[in-house]
Amino acid sequence: MFYILKQHLGWRRQSVAWRRQLRSQCLIQVALILLVWQAGEWLVHRLGLPIPGAVLGLLLLLGLLWHGGCSVAALRKGSHWFIAQMLLFLLPTVASLLDHREFFGWLGFKLLAAVCLGTLTVMVVTALFMDICHRWLVGEAVPAKVADRN
Repeated sequence: MFYILKQHLGWRRQSVAWRRQLRSQCLIQVALILLVWQAGEWLVHRLGLPIPGAVLGLLLLLGLLWHGGCSVAALRKGSHWFIAQMLLFLLPTVASLLDHREFFGWLGFKLLAAVCLGTLTVMVVTALFMDICHRWLVGEAVPAKVADRN
């Protein structure tokens, strides 16, 4: 009886030590977040789900937080690090907008329209091209040179 209790207390001490280390190490927290993200990617790939793996990983992490499998404190430093890295991508854009006030007027609207129209054009042309190539590969649409031979 005492042996079982001693083993349980030893496991409990290790668990407490692991949780303390997890709360103090940013690198371990980042690795845990990336591990949950990869688990979501793996599940999507394995089950053939129609949602992105990152979204499923986020839902898995939300489930862990909701049911007590992981605490907010155990991920606080890692999540703050991720947010700090995202600011590196957004800061130059905001700084350039503040330097060039003309982008908030008619010029900015024309640039936004050109970017959106260009993006839409590229997406539509790429989709049509891929559809034509797919039909050609599966034999639904026969190219003109092949049709003339028959």
